[in-house]
Amino acid sequence: MIQLVPLAVLIPLAGAAFALAVPGHRRLQQGITLFALSAVVLLSGALMFLVDAHGTLVMEVGGWAAPFGIALVVDRVSALMLTVSSIVLLGVFLFSLGQGLADGDEDTPVSIYYPTYLVLGAGVFNAFIAGDLFNLYVGFEILLVASYVLITLGGTAQRIRAGVTYVIVSLVSSVLFLAAIGLIYGATGTVNMAQLTVRIAELPSEVQLLLNLALLIAFGIKAAVFPLAFWLPDSYPTAPAPVTAVFAGLLTKVGVYAIIRTQTKLFPDSSVDRLLLIIAGLTLLVGILGAVSQLDIKRLLSFTLISHIGYMIFGIGMANAAGFAATIYYIAHHIIVQTTLFLAVGLVERQGGTTSISGLGGLMRTAPFIAILFFIPMLNLGGIPPFSGFIGKLGLFTVAADVASPEAYWLIGIGALVSLLTLYALARAWVLAFWRAPAQQGSDPKSAKPTTTEAVMLREREQALFERLQDAPDAQPQAEQKEIPKLMFVATTGMVAISVTLTIFAGPLYAYATRAGETLAEPGIVVEQVLGDGSGAGSGGPGGGSGQTTLEEGESHE
Repeated sequence: MIQLVPLAVLIPLAGAAFALAVPGHRRLQQGITLFALSAVVLLSGALMFLVDAHGTLVMEVGGWAAPFGIALVVDRVSALMLTVSSIVLLGVFLFSLGQGLADGDEDTPVSIYYPTYLVLGAGVFNAFIAGDLFNLYVGFEILLVASYVLITLGGTAQRIRAGVTYVIVSLVSSVLFLAAIGLIYGATGTVNMAQLTVRIAELPSEVQLLLNLALLIAFGIKAAVFPLAFWLPDSYPTAPAPVTAVFAGLLTKVGVYAIIRTQTKLFPDSSVDRLLLIIAGLTLLVGILGAVSQLDIKRLLSFTLISHIGYMIFGIGMANAAGFAATIYYIAHHIIVQTTLFLAVGLVERQGGTTSISGLGGLMRTAPFIAILFFIPMLNLGGIPPFSGFIGKLGLFTVAADVASPEAYWLIGIGALVSLLTLYALARAWVLAFWRAPAQQGSDPKSAKPTTTEAVMLREREQALFERLQDAPDAQPQAEQKEIPKLMFVATTGMVAISVTLTIFAGPLYAYATRAGETLAEPGIVVEQVLGDGSGAGSGGPGGGSGQTTLEEGESHE
């Protein structure tokens, strides 16, 4: 079983190498990518079953026992993240495959797109199974290098400009993360997370606070929390639709995952929990206020992405097993639903030639199936019962009510308000794009002359609304409609079905998240799982450990 752990990274890396070796063979590259991602989906599902039944899997790379060697760790949280992220990568790949068949290499040059996409997946998977801070840094750098390429595909001025901002912010975040690792190593003599659980607890409280804040700032930029999220709305929407979807679904969640790991393993008795709750509330509010003022649907979704990161920080700030469980469930929900919405908007853009609400209209008549594909995840993200968004928010609010602190009560109110505003912003976009009269192609949508009194009043209200909303800074003129291949519909429909599955199987999934949260709330378990003796000493060279560890945690801690 242990040998399965590194395959989550090795399979996509090997796939990328094979794809690069055949740059002129589009179909072969597509087949390699499809095989690699499908294999990781199956592998992740198997790991998820194994760790839930038998306990955490620890792979000691090269036979060097932790803390001296590199430990790859798969527990319930990382196994779930591997499964969800691999499903998303596969779904978005199928969407991009359909787009590529229709458009050729215009937006996704095939010689680099598929290998880079697999490298991105390898970086995400490596970050999820990293057992030490430096390997986590390596995972971040792998996915970021790949994302630099993907975000500028097509080479348009708009994408290059957004890519420059994204690269600069990412480099600053990486430098801060590396500096934090240096500080931690200087203070403790190790970067192994399990050993850090022991050694950081022995440091003075002021030093612990400094190290905690250094990591939070670095990860806060990557997770796009307030006030470090300024870069996201101008970066993600400019990329091709599949790239935007996978970025929105995964990249910020890797930052949130890193925050969960460091707060539970390195700083289980952190003094910044109240600060996290304040950050959560501000992220929720600022993100959704940005969303309700947007005219472009992609930017609207980018702001809701920022806002809903606040729900995840909300659960982490509760600093108990129930809060971690609710956060884990909400992350899985949000990865799927946010990705699905961006894919649906990709279909809207092809059908209507734009993502600006002012240029859309009448899509309910011309594309009713796209309306349904947008409507279902819209309700889910807005938290309408019985969807998974409602279940996740209810779990967070229940935990806050049990904590019964002033900050928790405030966050319940803010969270409920943000949920309503999310539904309002998305429903308004849906109504204007699908139900109102079609905008005239190539002309100002305000110029069409209504013929009845009611139509005049409606047009005046629309005009007043459009004047209050902000369009994208580099808004492009409305393009011609494009054919939508069946594979793009199939991929989006499949993602919608998976989002509904999160609701159908909410009971087992939330129970799984609860078991994962209970393990996170007991940092001593991690020490025993990775180091064996719990002393933090380690045994030292090849042969000093078995090279593999399986703890029957499922029997002893459930």
